Amino acid sequence: MQQNKSVTEFILLGLTQDPLRQKVVFIIFLIFYTGTVVGNLLIIVTIKFSRSLGSPMYFFLFYLSIADTCFSTSIAPRLIVDTLSAKKIISYNECMMQVFALHLFGCMEIFVLILMAVDRYVAICKPLRYSTIMRRQVCIILIILAWTGSFIHSIAQIALALKLPFCGPNLIDHYCCDLQPLFNLACMDTYMINLLLVSNSGAICSSSFLLLMISYFVILRSLRNHSAEGRKKAFSTCTSHIIVVILFFGPCIFIYTRPPTTFPMDKMVAVFYTIGTPFLNPLIYTLRNAEVKNAMRKLWSIKITSESK
Repeated sequence: MQQNKSVTEFILLGLTQDPLRQKVVFIIFLIFYTGTVVGNLLIIVTIKFSRSLGSPMYFFLFYLSIADTCFSTSIAPRLIVDTLSAKKIISYNECMMQVFALHLFGCMEIFVLILMAVDRYVAICKPLRYSTIMRRQVCIILIILAWTGSFIHSIAQIALALKLPFCGPNLIDHYCCDLQPLFNLACMDTYMINLLLVSNSGAICSSSFLLLMISYFVILRSLRNHSAEGRKKAFSTCTSHIIVVILFFGPCIFIYTRPPTTFPMDKMVAVFYTIGTPFLNPLIYTLRNAEVKNAMRKLWSIKITSESK
């Protein structure tokens, strides 16, 4: 990470330069980040200790919550602290680590969402073979492959970032380090590197979104052959997944599948998928899922009862 020594630190401009607005940003994002961590940890603990949530869908939801927590943690704490700082300085090495973490956990979230779609497809379209296809050993292998793929993707992104030479300007017009804002500071033609970014991150986002939407379309069409109760339960589960997919992939596609240009709305769009989606995921998966809500009530009622004794 010492390849570009001409610039040893960057200054993040953040979401706003206005002191009053910075205080508002601090309060809002502190609430969002606290809600993200508490909500996802609640899901993680509930799935870990509830026997009723032992199906593959909740196995994958467990890792989605881990990815959400880590993804948000790679961005939110610095954003919150920086709102109270006069000068938002981040070292070159810290910036590169943030790029790595952002893409590692973001890509992991994409792969887990795909695995959850595969699980729903097998459960609804191949119900008789579900227990055979989605057995625990297979799920573990799929998660290992997801982590491996995410790591490879992150290595590719950090390799692109390390190739960028920085000769002077170090003001990043963003609240975090990512490749697109760094392209604006590089003292080289970044056209080819941006093509590599689009062919990597952009292709992953676009192809995954298309694959997910097609799979859920097939799943929803197949519900015609199920009972009314089965249709209702499956439709509720799939709707939750589709909402998460749209909320996460919409902003990602906007950011990573375009030429190297900067728009005023970029930072707010990035806020949506780096801060907003990890906060909303626990709400979507708990408020729309009776099994998770019942397991939470049962688990925490047992804990409170045991403590009172």
